[in-house]
Amino acid sequence: MNIFQTYQKIIKDLVLDINKNGKIEIPENLDSIGVDIPPNQFKSHISTNVAMILSKINKTNPMDLAKKIETELAKVDQSIEKIDIVKPGFINITFKNIFWNQFIQEVINEKYEYGSSSSNNKKSYFLEFVSANPTGPLHVGHCRGAVSGDVLANILKFNKHKVHKEYYVNDYGNQIINFTKSVYLRIKEQIDNKPYPKDQEDLYPGEYIIQIAKNIINDNKDLNFDSFDEISEKLTILSVNESIKIIKSNLENIGIVHDKFQSEREIVNNNEVQKTIDKLIKNKFVYNGKIKAPEGEDKNKWVEREQLLFRSTDFGDDKDRALQKSDNSWTYFAGDVAYHENKLNRNYDTYINILGADHAGYIKRITASVEALSGEKNKLICKVSQLVKLIKDGKPFKMSKRKGDYITVEDLISEVGKDATRFIMLNRSSDAEIDFDFDKVKEKSKDNPLYYVQYCYARICSVFRHINKDINEDIKIEKYNFNFSSEDISIYKKISEWPKCIEISSKKLEPHRVPTYLYELSSLFHSYWNMGKEDKTKRFINEDKKISDEKLVLLKSVSNTIKTGMNLVGVSTPDKM
Repeated sequence: MNIFQTYQKIIKDLVLDINKNGKIEIPENLDSIGVDIPPNQFKSHISTNVAMILSKINKTNPMDLAKKIETELAKVDQSIEKIDIVKPGFINITFKNIFWNQFIQEVINEKYEYGSSSSNNKKSYFLEFVSANPTGPLHVGHCRGAVSGDVLANILKFNKHKVHKEYYVNDYGNQIINFTKSVYLRIKEQIDNKPYPKDQEDLYPGEYIIQIAKNIINDNKDLNFDSFDEISEKLTILSVNESIKIIKSNLENIGIVHDKFQSEREIVNNNEVQKTIDKLIKNKFVYNGKIKAPEGEDKNKWVEREQLLFRSTDFGDDKDRALQKSDNSWTYFAGDVAYHENKLNRNYDTYINILGADHAGYIKRITASVEALSGEKNKLICKVSQLVKLIKDGKPFKMSKRKGDYITVEDLISEVGKDATRFIMLNRSSDAEIDFDFDKVKEKSKDNPLYYVQYCYARICSVFRHINKDINEDIKIEKYNFNFSSEDISIYKKISEWPKCIEISSKKLEPHRVPTYLYELSSLFHSYWNMGKEDKTKRFINEDKKISDEKLVLLKSVSNTIKTGMNLVGVSTPDKM
């Protein structure tokens, strides 16, 4: 049950009825009418802006219009206890106990499906995220985008949308050539005891290269490693495959499994780049021209030359983009354009790219190319995951660099575990930098949001153990006719926000809203629990060592909501802590 959608419809229908009676004028579209939770200083349960939305077209004071709507609303809804008009024209509604009894009965009946949208407006989403170069293990910079993409996919699936999760393997270009050379030289080190040239800048450091080399040697006994040129093509495939194994293992350790790993090399070899460029040429989005020196380049040394350019400026970019290099090979951008054409040909409604902070400048050109290819604006949505700062003892923290010159996801998980890694990575909106404090994520306190939410669930489990009930089993209440306290209602108000949290998270593609909501719900519950220390009537277990149906319903509704949310975030809900 989504009370906000329900009352938005009730209010819209009411406005239409008032309009039929000639009492008010209405705009063509009523979608801007909103229903929300009012600020904390108001004790009302929901609030609507309908009077302010209609005041302009009716050329009247929103307070006067609100009073007119108030009168009509009180007539049609018997579950309303009172209505308050608040400046500049908000209509605040407080419900009777009968409303909350009906509400919580539906919440209990829906169990772990509560919060999922019942709308028929289901879409298909193509999520590309992580897509780190297949030249080594994932580092902390990849982790935030990985978690964000995975949880967003979970939320969209929860709302019954079709979701495809893909990793784009950049296995073509200079970085792959250098990676393959690195593996080859490590192979020669193993076979022929040839020293690895550690001072060569274009080679990849890290012990993982040694392990890749050993795996290739062990699995390819018949392969001749005498000549790099003769073996380079085969070795490239083997090296990338071994690296992908590492990456998949890294992702699985934080609970992420992609539906597909799409190879760039495959797209190039299938001539998809040329076909895509031909399509752009046909539609006159490509021309031969010259570009000025890029920012940071010495203009005196920059030689302007004629090259194939994409008309990126036609779609809001600051300059047109090169598609071919001086040797006539394709640019990285050209390959990426072809990949997005490949994605478009799979016919999803919306495409989402989760990008790292270092790719923020890339957004305009790639969204421009998708608009040119599809003929649709906003077909591709790009979300940027900002930097993660690791902190320990109040200072920047540097962990083991044995995998290379960076901190790996593997290191992070070994330090704090999968649950903390996932939950804390979502602790803030992805467009803001985040501090990952190792000391705080290990604390058993309110300052550790993961612990606080898990402890909330564990507390509820302790009550169920006490009454010999399985928390995962359904509860049966003969009659929902409870006289809820103000503390009960405050929790039920928060639970009523859960569908709205899911709705906004889906629409705005903001998965961080889920752990934020779970923390807020847990805080309310802990406050209620602590009241029992002073007031015996607030305790969940009474003096007879029993629990009332009223409190059982509250516990079950909170635990179900916490469980559902934590499943979406991809973290555990331990029954003991």
